[in-house]
Amino acid sequence: MFRLKSLFAAFALIVATPLALAPAAAAQGTTAVVIDRNQIFAQSKAGQDIITKIQGIEAAMQGELKPTADQLAAEGPALEAKTTGKTREAILADAALKAEVEAYARKAGEFNRKRQITAQELALTERQALVDFNTALVPVLREVVAERGANVILDKSQVVFVDDATDVTASVVAKLDASTPTINVVRQRVPTQPAQQ
Repeated sequence: MFRLKSLFAAFALIVATPLALAPAAAAQGTTAVVIDRNQIFAQSKAGQDIITKIQGIEAAMQGELKPTADQLAAEGPALEAKTTGKTREAILADAALKAEVEAYARKAGEFNRKRQITAQELALTERQALVDFNTALVPVLREVVAERGANVILDKSQVVFVDDATDVTASVVAKLDASTPTINVVRQRVPTQPAQQ
């Protein structure tokens, strides 16, 4: 479920949106600094903390699903052996076998629903963690911009060339590590829907 590349891509989108740090500067006199957003996330304590916590939450989610998955994996071949060579009518005529097939189908359907909910919850959890990371990052970026007298921040992926003096990624990572070494990552829940009658 958890993909580090997709987490970086989502981070890039979240960071890019609210980063209007100064009014658009005139072409002359513009002072720009460059950051590597992916590197900030990957190398900062807060980014590493998020990755570790998300992986832990994902493992817990998979642990919740495993008993049912194992049970379905064990019951499926046995049920298939009982129904092999039988027509639908023959299965329906055998009340015990019909009940077993229906129970298995209900259990498989419920498992698939839980798996989908779990995937949604993991995505919501990742998104909220990135929003919280961005919330911690923006003041650090403002501080670096003020220190450098800059009025534009560019992402390294969008720049053809940058000298070391213009790249402030290391400074941002150091300041972020000092101000926010961890991010509180809490499993987000999908609201439960009341059963329709």
